[in-house]
Amino acid sequence: MARGSLYETINWLRLAYARQLLTNEQVSRFKPILDELLPKLNAYLKSIGNRQ
Repeated sequence: MARGSLYETINWLRLAYARQLLTNEQVSRFKPILDELLPKLNAYLKSIGNRQ
């Protein structure tokens, strides 16, 4: 669920930028956070394995 929510957030940020609701400056502040968070989240999910 967390990974899906992260991808959904990325999608909404892209849409907001495309609709000119966010500036380049705002996007450039979010991008490093997302670029860091996604690999960390993937590593965490891999470390805990497939739990059901």
